Amino acid sequence: MLNNKKIVVVLPAYNAAKTLEKTYYEIPMDIVDEVVITDDASTDNTVETAKILGIKHVLQHQKNRGYGGNQKTCYDYALTLNADIVVMLHPDYQYTPKLIRAMSSVIAEGVYEVVLASRILGKGALQGGMPLYKYVFNRLMTFTQNLLMGQKLSEYHTGYRAFSADALKKINYHHNSDDFVFDNQMLAQLCYEGYTIAEVTCPTKYEKESSSINFRRSVTYGTGCMITAMQYFLNKRGLMSTKIFKG
Repeated sequence: MLNNKKIVVVLPAYNAAKTLEKTYYEIPMDIVDEVVITDDASTDNTVETAKILGIKHVLQHQKNRGYGGNQKTCYDYALTLNADIVVMLHPDYQYTPKLIRAMSSVIAEGVYEVVLASRILGKGALQGGMPLYKYVFNRLMTFTQNLLMGQKLSEYHTGYRAFSADALKKINYHHNSDDFVFDNQMLAQLCYEGYTIAEVTCPTKYEKESSSINFRRSVTYGTGCMITAMQYFLNKRGLMSTKIFKG
């Protein structure tokens, strides 16, 4: 706990057996109360590895539900554990778990209710191995999204986030896609509800074991992000009514 706030770390996993141990052992267990891993019908031994590591809460989808669908299970379960703060961390070791303390502190001290770990703040993205085309797409999409949504985020596309339980309960993330655009829709929902989002600088590591979507899926994801930003813009002005923004 931090400031008497219960912290639950959720790990949405898919074929993460090779990196799960490294990720888990860097989680600061002196402040984290519970760790939850949700396996999205992996074809490797992710579940067995989690059990060997002694992770108490191991959930398993019998059928692959997609990246967004996996997160929905994670957040639902974390809230049943009466979490005050939920940290979503990829178990592929692309993001360092050592930032959990800093991200959770921002929420525990009541400064902000949503915190992102940004790979773009600082100069670590390309140095950490982010493919150039992804970096360029990230910057272009973020610029456009900030214009349409009236925000000043350095990136919308990080997979490392912390939320207060109140923020999670305020939005209906079950209305979101089960695919990768889920992350973006979730941020749009939070902005729509008036939350100010904090960011901390995060180094990144692109290794062969790290999960990553290919160019074709990246284009699909990018298109979904632009649609979401435009929907936000139109909904804010009463020109459209989109389900994800209606609670």
